[in-house]
Amino acid sequence: MQTVPDIFSYRKHWAHKFGLASFLPMSRDEMDTLGWDSCDIILVTGDAYVDHPSFGMAVIGRVLEAQGFRVGIIAQPDWKSAEDFQRLGKPNLFFGVTAGNMDSMINRYTADRKIRSNDAYTPNGEGGRRPDHSVNVYAQRSREAYKGVPIIVGGIEASLRRIAHFDYWSDKVRRSCLLDSKADILVYGNAERQIVEIAHRLAKGEAVGELTNIRGTAYVCKHLPSDWYEVDSTHVDTPGEITPHSDPYAMSSSETCDPPIAEGPMIVRFQKEIPRGDRSRSYIRLPSYEDVKNDPVLYAHASRILHLETNPGNALPLMQRHNKREVWINPPPIALTTKELDGVFELPYQRRPHEAYGKANIPAYEMIRFSINIMRGCFGGCTFCSITEHEGRIIQSRSEDSIVREIENIRDTVPGFTGHISDIGGPTANMYRLACKDKAIEESCRRLSCVYPTICKNMNTNHDPLIKLYRRVRNLPGIKRVFIASGLRYDLAVESPEYIKELVTHHVGGYLKIAPEHTEQGPLSKMMKPGMGTYDRFKQLFERYSKEAGKEQYLIPYFIAAHPGTTDEDMMNLAIWLKQNGFKTDQVQTFIPSPMASASAMYYSGKNPLHRIGSDSETMFVPRGLIARRLHKAFLRYHDAENWPLLREALKRLGREDLIGNGKRHLVPTWQPKGTGYQKEGPGNHKGKTFRTQHTGLPDKPASLPKKQPIKSRKKATKKTGRHRP
Repeated sequence: MQTVPDIFSYRKHWAHKFGLASFLPMSRDEMDTLGWDSCDIILVTGDAYVDHPSFGMAVIGRVLEAQGFRVGIIAQPDWKSAEDFQRLGKPNLFFGVTAGNMDSMINRYTADRKIRSNDAYTPNGEGGRRPDHSVNVYAQRSREAYKGVPIIVGGIEASLRRIAHFDYWSDKVRRSCLLDSKADILVYGNAERQIVEIAHRLAKGEAVGELTNIRGTAYVCKHLPSDWYEVDSTHVDTPGEITPHSDPYAMSSSETCDPPIAEGPMIVRFQKEIPRGDRSRSYIRLPSYEDVKNDPVLYAHASRILHLETNPGNALPLMQRHNKREVWINPPPIALTTKELDGVFELPYQRRPHEAYGKANIPAYEMIRFSINIMRGCFGGCTFCSITEHEGRIIQSRSEDSIVREIENIRDTVPGFTGHISDIGGPTANMYRLACKDKAIEESCRRLSCVYPTICKNMNTNHDPLIKLYRRVRNLPGIKRVFIASGLRYDLAVESPEYIKELVTHHVGGYLKIAPEHTEQGPLSKMMKPGMGTYDRFKQLFERYSKEAGKEQYLIPYFIAAHPGTTDEDMMNLAIWLKQNGFKTDQVQTFIPSPMASASAMYYSGKNPLHRIGSDSETMFVPRGLIARRLHKAFLRYHDAENWPLLREALKRLGREDLIGNGKRHLVPTWQPKGTGYQKEGPGNHKGKTFRTQHTGLPDKPASLPKKQPIKSRKKATKKTGRHRP
């Protein structure tokens, strides 16, 4: 793998003589106080500025400050004109633009495409403080503010939209964010390594158009490289008839990663005419924007290729034509070392919102105020999740000493600390220091999940370093309790019963949330999630160790509705499982097709990109439309009287009228509480009849159950609903 310099090894920019800022300035007055006549770099973000290592712009700002640059922040600007983008003056080097910690469309809209009333990353949770597709809008306004200043876009929104992608909210395929934002460079993934190199090279006088060889970046390629080999994506993974594999990303029929052959690893089905030695000067041409826009099969194929080319150890550059322009995507960045990651998290963060916000409450900050991030990345590869696509599958872990120093810093300096650490984790709570046993195998591996369909035999699943960390931090002076709130990968945890015992005995606050996501094998195989047998095994260990510790604790499973590949019958079986196990879900997660996710390719194309794609290959059922998605959500809230009319119709259509009744074995009753469901309104005019209306959302709690009322069958009406059928 390519060797890269330590991000803290660069010679500092001359402006380091100004020293460090207590907060990165958000106004000219603050710049004057610091003695600055200008900013070298201005960061524009859709989030409020919280100087905490859980907020991306704070991390990038402090990393650039550590390089000696003067960094200003424009947080949640008024995007209706360029005026607010001029508040700090013209930056000497570039504008760095991001939508914030979330994709702006997911931040602003629900799964039903309704505007959210609040925003957790805004003072007092106020909604509407950022535009749709914030990266595009902010970048264009920055360009209007100061023409000629380079624009660098990054963050999760730019990262997930780096190629032509399906946009759920407009229900169409959009161009690369690089083109729509009119940016000079797009940075994807965790950006420290890329942004440091960009800043230093621009400071040395290089033109932004010359920065074409930085990993983890994309740019508009004006001239195709004449001395490179072009590989058509269909030679990498030829679309065709499906051949079932136990592992959809395996290079062979084996369920584990194969070590590289003696001559050096080769890309699967690489073009025969390209010599192995020239692989370093080869790139893959994806189907063009116009092709994937017009052909869902090619969209699914392009998505599959992109996900196959995400390992920094073997990924090739990608090229995608958009009309007459070419978007070039360099291979992913090299993961940060433990030393580098320690350095990033130990920069002088104030660990609180900027003083300009006064006493305003920022919900996202309150949630992570006393939390500790111990690692990055996830090798789970869940198809609906963006973590692996953004942070990568290689786990980057901090040292134990660095984590302890951060906890001691919180204890000694953060106002309001009561001795309780709310979370020690990351994208996944229990992947700390887990990695492939062999570096050569890791660099040649082409799987996107190291744990599906089974845990790879080359994966180290030893939880001892994490157990040791837990024991050390909870015994620190002044620390009363340490909780684990990050998502737990329970299929890994069952490999280490000692870890589950440690977790349950000391770090669970009465409830532990885990995410089996579903009970049925069909949708689970599309999610790349383990079966319920693993959940049952974890549950047994959880209950056993809770009892041994003398604690009454509960396991709270999370499930997802309307995921591609999920039929109405699958959701019915899940609801039956919930009823049999006594679960009544209050909060329901409905699948949202986030940009670039494999599950989003399933949603858009109806094809399964976990296998080779062809027009004659597997077509899966996809719950589309408000009615189909509402029904799947209703099955998860089978106990809510508002959903009973809808569920009765579905159960009759599925031939499961035996689940309608007033006994404990029934899923929904035959009667309907007055004033609930989709009943016709009017004084004394219900008469037990129902009709379909526009649904405006479900209450958080089940409705009260007054006098029973009979409800008539609606077999004929089912044909008029237009509901999707499996």
